[in-house]
Amino acid sequence: MTNSIWNLINDLNKKGGITEILINGPKNVFVERGGQFIQINANLPASDIQLFIKDVADLNQKYCDNDNPILDGNLPDGSRINIINEPFVNGSPAISIRKYLKFISSFDATPSIFGLSPQWILFLKAVITGRLNVVVSGGTGVGKTTFLNLLINEIPKNERVIAIEDTPELSITMPNVVRLESGAKTLQSKSTLSTRDLVKNTLRMRPDRIIIGEVRGGELFDLFQAMNTGHDGSMTSVHSSSASECLSRMETLFLLAGYDIPMIVVRKQMASAIQFIIQLGRDKEGNRVISEIIEVCGMEGSIILVQTIASREDGFLEFKGITPKCIERLNRQGGLPLNFFENM
Repeated sequence: MTNSIWNLINDLNKKGGITEILINGPKNVFVERGGQFIQINANLPASDIQLFIKDVADLNQKYCDNDNPILDGNLPDGSRINIINEPFVNGSPAISIRKYLKFISSFDATPSIFGLSPQWILFLKAVITGRLNVVVSGGTGVGKTTFLNLLINEIPKNERVIAIEDTPELSITMPNVVRLESGAKTLQSKSTLSTRDLVKNTLRMRPDRIIIGEVRGGELFDLFQAMNTGHDGSMTSVHSSSASECLSRMETLFLLAGYDIPMIVVRKQMASAIQFIIQLGRDKEGNRVISEIIEVCGMEGSIILVQTIASREDGFLEFKGITPKCIERLNRQGGLPLNFFENM
């Protein structure tokens, strides 16, 4: 695997701070660093682009041709890659590489990650060990998968975890883990299973926790059923630009399951399934940060009740003065002192 694109990727891997590599065409290459796109000087032969696509398809044991123009996969270093091929892109195949950040492994190893203070890290650890259900919300490129990895690292090692992704990205080192991949039409099999198919099967696999890399459709219905029937501590991420939008988006995704369910029933399912929504974003310098933490507190009439536990102000994640309703559970199961928020 030696051509100009592999050489370019290897060279860029030696540079710090690059989170994305975007190849729009032979002379149109960008990298993202510090939240900003920078065009680099490149002149990649079109033949090398095609050879690179074939290499990536072979590495992932998938197809990328006229009948299968989109490929989601991984590079040898764990970076995620998306390719959309002609004729569905004008001029040249479009290649997007999301870099795998090896140095981010745990809250303890990267204590200021996502702009967190030690107190908020203790809180998040208690949320995970206390087996509360969490939705990580954020837009493109704000670190939803990275943050999920940090949370997963806090799960006790004696628990059984089933993880479902469409492209393997989560870094799970637990001994009792099963990793499922949806939509994986490979060279060995032309059969595919949707994320929803896999969530349904997961319930027969005796999981303690279920983790879905990102929900995009009706599988959210099945995940909520699991969260409400004993699989506490489950997690997923949702693409949305705010915590309030996340709630609205989850209502829409829930209904994509195809059932004719009154909205008040949908909201009751959501309100009982989720305890915390953690919103990710970027600060003024382009750094990935937690911008808001909200607690879902049940229902009042047809409205889901939420309260803001923390929001980012003047560069810091600030406690908003409202102790979570689940503080006793955080204390009993997560070891968080009952007076924890009195000292914030």
